[in-house]
Amino acid sequence: MNAEAASSDRSGPSPSAAGRPALLRLWLHLVVLLRTQIRASEIWLAVICAGVGLAAGLGAVATALSAHLLQGLLYGISPLRRLSTIPLVPLERLPILPLGGLSLGLMTLWWARRRPGVIVDPVEANALHGGRMSLRDSLFVVAQCLSSNGFGASVGLEAAYAQLGGAFASITGRALNLRRTDLRTFVGAGAGAGIAAAFGAPLTGAFYAFEIVIGAYTTANVAPVVMAALAGALVSRLLGVDSLVIRMPATDIVSALHYLIFAGLGLICAVYGILIMRAVALVDRTVSLLPLPRWARPALGGVLLAAIAFYEPQTLSAGHGALHLGLEQSLGPRALALLVAAKTCASILALGFSFRGGLFFASLYLGTLVGRLFVVVLAAIGLHTGIDPVAASLVGMGAMAVAIIGGPFTMSFLVLETTGDFGLAAATLAAAIVASLMVRETFGYSFSTWRLHLRGETIRSAHDVGWLRSLTAGRMMRRDRPTAPADMRVEDFRLQFPLGSVRTVFVVDGQGAYAGLAPVAAVHAEKDGARLIGDLSVLRDRALMPDMTIKDCMAVFDATASDELAVLDEAGRPLGVLSEAYATRRYAEELEKARRDLTGGD
Repeated sequence: MNAEAASSDRSGPSPSAAGRPALLRLWLHLVVLLRTQIRASEIWLAVICAGVGLAAGLGAVATALSAHLLQGLLYGISPLRRLSTIPLVPLERLPILPLGGLSLGLMTLWWARRRPGVIVDPVEANALHGGRMSLRDSLFVVAQCLSSNGFGASVGLEAAYAQLGGAFASITGRALNLRRTDLRTFVGAGAGAGIAAAFGAPLTGAFYAFEIVIGAYTTANVAPVVMAALAGALVSRLLGVDSLVIRMPATDIVSALHYLIFAGLGLICAVYGILIMRAVALVDRTVSLLPLPRWARPALGGVLLAAIAFYEPQTLSAGHGALHLGLEQSLGPRALALLVAAKTCASILALGFSFRGGLFFASLYLGTLVGRLFVVVLAAIGLHTGIDPVAASLVGMGAMAVAIIGGPFTMSFLVLETTGDFGLAAATLAAAIVASLMVRETFGYSFSTWRLHLRGETIRSAHDVGWLRSLTAGRMMRRDRPTAPADMRVEDFRLQFPLGSVRTVFVVDGQGAYAGLAPVAAVHAEKDGARLIGDLSVLRDRALMPDMTIKDCMAVFDATASDELAVLDEAGRPLGVLSEAYATRRYAEELEKARRDLTGGD
C-alpha cells in the first residue's frame, strides 16, 4: 500500500460518507413507521392518497400541456386555440398525421424489442394483478398517447392520465408494502385523480375510480379516493389550467315525459356504442391481415385520418374544441349526421390502426352530437318535445360515454359538475342507466374490458379476480405422493404400501409418465395377488395441469366425481395430487377474505 492510500485510510471516511448510514437508517425508519401507520389507520391512507393525487394531477396537467404544445408546433395554431376548431387543414400540413403514425410505429417497435410483453393498464392491474403496475411501461404509454394525440389522431389523452396516476399510486403503495386491497384502492385513487385534474371535476374523478378502476364502492375506500380526486382537481385549478369541459348552463325544466325521451336517447347511445366497439375490433382484425409490418400500420392509418380531417377538421385530436363549438352552434340534421359519421370513422380508424389513446373524450363529443341530432330529428318529423338541444347534447354526452366507457354515476356527475343543474344530472342518470343496462345485457363489456377480451382475457370489470387466478392446481397440490410402476404386482404393492399408509399412489409407466392413480384400499381388496397395478389404476386420462385455476379444477372434479386428481407437468409426469376437499376449503377462505376486503371488515 502506498503512502497516499495509507494516509487516506488513517484519515477515516469523509463527512458525507459517514452521514449516509444515518440518513439511510432515518429513511428506513420513516418508511417502516409509515407502513405501520397506514395499515393501522385509514387517516394515514387518505393522507398518502392525497399526495398521490397531487402527483397524478401534476402528471395530467403536464401531459395535456405537452400535447397542446406539440399540436401548436405541428399545425401552427395559437396556444389559446384547440386543434379541432381550425376551419381547414392546409395541404402542406396533411402529411403530419402519416408521419406521426410512422414515428409511433417505430417507437413502439423499439420498445417491444426492448421490453417484450403486455403493458398493464389500471383496470387490468386491479382486476388481475392486485394493483401492480410498471412506472416505466406507463411512461411509455404516456409517450404513445402524446405522439398519437399531438399529431392529431382522433384519440384522447384520458388513457395517459389514468395510466400515469395509477402508476404513481402503484409504486407508492408497493414502496409502503401495502396489502393487496389497499394497493388496489391506491391505483384507483391515482387514476381517478388524473381524470379529476383533466376535467376539473373531483366527483367525476372519484366515481371514475370507484366504478371503472376499483369496481366497487365501500366505506373503506371512500376517503382515500375522494382525497386523491380533490387533490388532483385542486392542482389543475391552482395552475390555472382550463378544464376539458366548458361550463355550459342549461335552464330546461325536466318533466316526466322528458325522462322517457331521454331513456330512448340512452337506448340509441347504447346501440351506437356497441357498434363502435365492435367496429374497432373488426378494423383491427382486418388491418392485421394486410401484408404490412405492424410498425407501418399507424402510418397507413394516418393517411386515412388525414383524408377525413381534410374534409372535416373537427375530427382532429380528441375533439375538445369541437365539443365546445357543438354546444354553442345550431346545426341542422345533415351537418350533425356528417359530423357523427366523420368523428366515428376517425376514432375507429385511429384505434384500429394502432394509434394509442382512449375513447373517453371522443365518446363525450359523439354523445353531444348524437343527443342534439336526436331532438333535431324529432322536431323535423313534427315531434316537438320542448327539450333544449343543449340539454339533449349534455344528456347524450353522458349516455354515450356510459355505453362505451361505463360508469353511470361517473358521467352523471360529469354533467352535474359541468352545468350545476341537478335536474339535468338526474335526466342524464336515467339515460345512463338505460344505456348501461342495454350494453351489459347485450354486449357485456366496456371498451377497456372489450379490448382485454380480444386479447384473450375474460374479465368484464375491474373487480378483483386475480386472487382467483392465483389459486392454481400447482399452488394447491401436495407433492408427497409416492409412485409405483405399472408392472408392479398387487402382492408387492401391498407389502410396500400397507393399509392406512397413504390413500392413493401414482402409477407410472416405464418412462415415468402418468398412468393413473392406484387406490390403496382397492388394491388390498383385490384377490388376485399376481395382477398388475396398471390394470387396477383409475383416472388414467383425467388429470390437472399446474396452471389450471380453481374454477377449472372444480369443473374436472365435478366431471370425474373423484375426490383426488393428479397434477401433471407438460411431459405428463406426475407432480402432485390435489383433493377436492382442500380445493373447496381454499376457495372458501379466499371468498371470505374478499368479502372482508369489500366490506371493510376485520
